[in-house]
Amino acid sequence: MTIMITGATGQLGKLIIEQLLEQVPAAQIIAGVRHPDKAMQYKEKGIEVRLADYDRPETLQDACTGVNRLLLISSSHTDDDVRLVQHKRVIDAAKAAGVAHILYTSFAFPQAGNTGTSSVHGLTEQVILDTGMDYTFLRNGLYIDFVGVLGLNEAIRSGVLPTQPGDWQFNAVTRSDQARAIAKVLAGTVHRHRTYELAAPQTWTFANLAQVLTELTGKPVIHAPDASVQHWIYHFLSSIDTQSTSKDLEQLMGQPVTPLKESIAPFLNLENV
Repeated sequence: MTIMITGATGQLGKLIIEQLLEQVPAAQIIAGVRHPDKAMQYKEKGIEVRLADYDRPETLQDACTGVNRLLLISSSHTDDDVRLVQHKRVIDAAKAAGVAHILYTSFAFPQAGNTGTSSVHGLTEQVILDTGMDYTFLRNGLYIDFVGVLGLNEAIRSGVLPTQPGDWQFNAVTRSDQARAIAKVLAGTVHRHRTYELAAPQTWTFANLAQVLTELTGKPVIHAPDASVQHWIYHFLSSIDTQSTSKDLEQLMGQPVTPLKESIAPFLNLENV
């Protein structure tokens, strides 16, 4: 069995391969990348590196040749029309190359009727379904990374975490947790024609976030809704389902998701607060 991961030098791709190496031999893994010269770390570990550029269709069928399972990591392009075209190119190449099973990193809970970022994923899922190939949809929940724009370090210094008012609840999880679950699926044998919602099993709020900041620093931090707070992140958050929960991630990992306190620690500069 050969497993290929596209976008293998991206943040999620690196984490998936790191986890996958603990479960299958390196010789069974293929790293699909845009710049092979930037993937020397994989070659050193015995992983085959292939050129697979979403913007160069001529590279894709050769890259997919001899692959049993292909993980299509969704494009990071900012234009969803371009992203869909890129995804179609990879899917078409996989079909033409005879790939048996395609897995796709979609976005969690598209059925909630949200618009924006979730729509390209729903369209990509349909393209995959139309091919008749075996599939698995790995719907990633909101990345915990979004807390990095909330001014957490400023909140620690001031004692106040201001946010836009609203009934904000979050099912956000770490990339590492998602990578661990995805690697388990890639190495497993019972995941064909399945859809997994890789989000947290329970939500947290901005008040919970302020409490965790207090616990981490020993300095009191309170949450203060403030209508004057303006940031693009709130428009994005309101366009997706951040409240639905799922046990899929924990069940696939075989362990609890990373706690909020541990998840946000990398975004704090605790030495200077």
